[in-house]
Amino acid sequence: MKLSRIFFSNVMSGLRWASFEKYATFNPSPLSLKQLLEFGSKTGSQELSFNFLRNELPVRMANIMKEINHLPENLLQMPSVSLVMSWYEQSFKELLHFEENNTSDKTLTDFTDTLTHIRNRHANVVETMAQGIIELKETYGVDGNTNNRIQYFLDRFYMSRISIRMLINQHTLLFGSQLAHPRHIGCIDPSCNVLDVVQDAYENARFLCDQYYLISPEVDIITKNPLEKESTINMVYVPSHLYHMLFELFKNAMRAVVEHSPPDGDVPKLNVMISKGSEDLTIRLSDVGGGVPRSKVDQLFQYMYSTAPQPDRSGDGSAPLAGYGYGLPLSRLYARYFQGDLVLNSVEGYGTDAVIYLKVLSDEANEHLPVYNKTASKVYETDIPIHDWSSPWSPGGGSASRTYTTWARSLS
Repeated sequence: MKLSRIFFSNVMSGLRWASFEKYATFNPSPLSLKQLLEFGSKTGSQELSFNFLRNELPVRMANIMKEINHLPENLLQMPSVSLVMSWYEQSFKELLHFEENNTSDKTLTDFTDTLTHIRNRHANVVETMAQGIIELKETYGVDGNTNNRIQYFLDRFYMSRISIRMLINQHTLLFGSQLAHPRHIGCIDPSCNVLDVVQDAYENARFLCDQYYLISPEVDIITKNPLEKESTINMVYVPSHLYHMLFELFKNAMRAVVEHSPPDGDVPKLNVMISKGSEDLTIRLSDVGGGVPRSKVDQLFQYMYSTAPQPDRSGDGSAPLAGYGYGLPLSRLYARYFQGDLVLNSVEGYGTDAVIYLKVLSDEANEHLPVYNKTASKVYETDIPIHDWSSPWSPGGGSASRTYTTWARSLS
């Protein structure tokens, strides 16, 4: 019996373990932004949301928890990883209480309160899991095959977390006591002003840059909206997701520009272009920060790679995200969550273009969800292939793209 099975069974009763196995056999049901928007504004009710989520949330949790069986046992022994798993265990248990409940007013209220507690419990999942990876590296070290498997798992684990958080936020904002923005439907803005989010992310990143370097670059922003022939660019989207991506990209660009510039010289401006087409909303952030070698671009999306110093551990169980190297990988997941993407194009010695692609049509912006199946499980058992001239491969360079391709195939 694997360590993860032993760990789960210590907390789960036989009945709960049977429920876990049952929910893990179902695939998650991806929703589109249009469906989420219409449910929140027209067709939905608290009772319908309850009936959907009391089944869907355990399915999404069970699918990702199932993959824990395939992680290296020494990683599961790390204190921070065990803590994260206990959070998922507790949350899954709490959701099972509503399996057979009727839809009385008290049940609906209790369910909303439970979702709020689950969201708060999982607030530090990213940082705590990152600490667990650091503990593994310090205790055992990490070889190329282990790194490959962890990268694959974390992409799926964090994407699952984004999706679970999205559903919980929608429900609690629509039917709970938490107040949403008056224009928003839950956490979705039906008319998200992209330029406003870009400027907000820039100003906040600039504030941090000024604090650290005592200087920061200016920005020039250009908008293109040829089909609608308007200067304002709006779309259906989750502003907090877009802000997360932009804030990370602005921080990286500012750091590169300031550190690449002569101490007594001018700091080159950043350039942002926002373009809305018939299919894609594209945001391109260009900097003159020296760029990175082509061999390093894929490494920037590796969870265990960071150019910043490793953060100090805090005594309260939480840790800062900066320095873990999680900013870009997580930002790319946010972009891909609704079928977009985030890519980096770098010119070594000159600068970098970071490009965010988002779906313009909300009915095409479907959740991109990991599914546990035999194809996914095989990835954890596959070693890095031998490098040859027709199939270039390196542990740092090609693993991220290959694992994502494998993931995409497993979802098709």
